Amino acid sequence: MAVGVFDLFSIGIGPSSSHTVGPMRAAAVFAEELKASGVLSAVASLRVDLYGSLAATGHGHGTMTAVLLGLEGFHPELILPGEVEERLAAIAETGMLHLAGAGGGDGVKLPYGVGDMVLRPLTVLPRHTNGMTFTVTDAAGEVLHAATFFSVGGGFIVREGEEDAALQELEESKKELPLPFRTAAELLAHCAETGLGVSDVMLVNEKSSRAGEEIRAGLLHIWSVMEACVATSLKREGVLPGGLKVRRRAPDWFDRLKKECARPGEDSQDRDFTDWDFHDPKYWQEWVNLVALAVNEENASGGRVVTAPTNGAAGIIPAVLYYALHFAPGMEKATQEDREAVVARFLLAAGAVGVLYKEQASISGAEVGCQGEVGSASSMAAAGLAEVMGGTPAQVENAAEIAMEHNLGLTCDPIGGLVQVPCIERNAIAAAKAINAAKMALWGDGTHRVSLDEVIITMRETGKDMSDKYKETAMGGLAVNVVEC
Repeated sequence: MAVGVFDLFSIGIGPSSSHTVGPMRAAAVFAEELKASGVLSAVASLRVDLYGSLAATGHGHGTMTAVLLGLEGFHPELILPGEVEERLAAIAETGMLHLAGAGGGDGVKLPYGVGDMVLRPLTVLPRHTNGMTFTVTDAAGEVLHAATFFSVGGGFIVREGEEDAALQELEESKKELPLPFRTAAELLAHCAETGLGVSDVMLVNEKSSRAGEEIRAGLLHIWSVMEACVATSLKREGVLPGGLKVRRRAPDWFDRLKKECARPGEDSQDRDFTDWDFHDPKYWQEWVNLVALAVNEENASGGRVVTAPTNGAAGIIPAVLYYALHFAPGMEKATQEDREAVVARFLLAAGAVGVLYKEQASISGAEVGCQGEVGSASSMAAAGLAEVMGGTPAQVENAAEIAMEHNLGLTCDPIGGLVQVPCIERNAIAAAKAINAAKMALWGDGTHRVSLDEVIITMRETGKDMSDKYKETAMGGLAVNVVEC
């Protein structure tokens, strides 16, 4: 199917879309194939090989535990945090994996755990650095089923040997869209020919596979999960898991903001962060920072998040959408219906720009560095904000271009392979960049020297030229220049 808004904004668990969500999804597909092929009952042993970046930073990204959950049959968009903790604790305690056993049924119990996985960090398969192979054999050692998958960013997976077929299917599905586009130039041409805005073009295409009310409900659900992610994070305290002892800041920041924004004589400590009349515009950036930090602290904890378009960049779009709902001109008088319309238009416009990055470049940090994750998210958020603040299609495209232009060359160098430093703060900084980019574009008339397409191609080429040590391997940059403990 052609890439749509619900592919770019999918619900999963942290800390990484490419290293957690993708591997879990691939393992779950493999488990389902074992059931469907009828060989499950004959399985006597299991082997999992992780290659390249998955092996290099898998422990910090929760790759191995995600694979275990996927092999049991759990999918990232359906599993709840409580189930994650329960199953991982059971596997650790018993040493047994219930292969394809999620939800009951005829799964097979095997002695298998994280320590049994074969890690090959220096071996990069030709298709992508995030490669993984699953193999099961019977009691005689005969291979019953084997498959290799690649996690290509944003939770998307590709199966080895099916790349050409998947690409062909994608191209065929795009032909069925009313207003297909691969480039920003094509998107703008549709806007000019139809008189529609960027979000409207995306909506027309989404309606080719879903009813309008289903789309609206789905987009509002995505925003509700984003809000719930922040709310959950604000109730957590202490340090983040993983050994870096990074302190959670969002709860303390929220307490301070409640005091700063309280009216004279008001005790605001029981206020929820979603209260509409609770936002002093003087502190707009602090609120934006709060949302970005809260989402990414929850992501670092392995909590429930929305890939936007990746987990490592999951805080940017929620933070900028929060700004649009609380601080954009006119929102102080907005009705609930108005706010819901803003959510839908924002996510659709952001999704349209996300399609451009998926089509022309990459959103995988392991492929093009953090410019593909945080840079893409900042660009998408800038487009969404410009759209809901009344921007023309040309201004929306300009906002997206400005945001990415100033994220070019951004490396992915997480300390300890954890999605914590510099990832969490980087989301807050990129959210502010997106807001500034949108404002700059809206003060212009949409004309500009460098096009969004040119910037996307530049990002792709920069990623190709970037040393592998700066592409989510924890072998360069801050990852080697900062002592972990």
